[in-house]
Amino acid sequence: MTALTGIQQQRQAAMGVYARATTEELDAALERIGRPAGAEDMRPPELGLVMARGRMGGTGAPFNAGEVSVTRAAVRLSSGEVGVAYQLGRDRTKARVAATLDALWQTDKRSEVEAALDPIRARIAEQIQLKERRVAATKVDFFTLVRGED
Repeated sequence: MTALTGIQQQRQAAMGVYARATTEELDAALERIGRPAGAEDMRPPELGLVMARGRMGGTGAPFNAGEVSVTRAAVRLSSGEVGVAYQLGRDRTKARVAATLDALWQTDKRSEVEAALDPIRARIAEQIQLKERRVAATKVDFFTLVRGED
């Protein structure tokens, strides 16, 4: 398996933001950048199922945990860039907007897309910190007293 290039890692990170964002956040980001004229659906948003796999303890043998709903979309801009999106759930609008943002990310509007994603990244980071604080509040520190030469 080959390592991802820097640009691939950046696109992957942007796609991760699309996946964690709400439909409203993505729609607001696209409105801030401006909806591209002439964008067409290569693959209209469609629903499907994907098998979710798990591992006991994170390292055990893989098993099929069950199926999850997924929506996918592909959008082509008039300039030729193709954006794709796979989103958990059944939200066709979110998948299409995410695919459109992915296509715009590949154009000279990349910096605008990244700037529009910054508020979403901040919200995601804040949620992670809140979760970490809640978990830390339940932490129990165990210690052992040494008793002689046992």
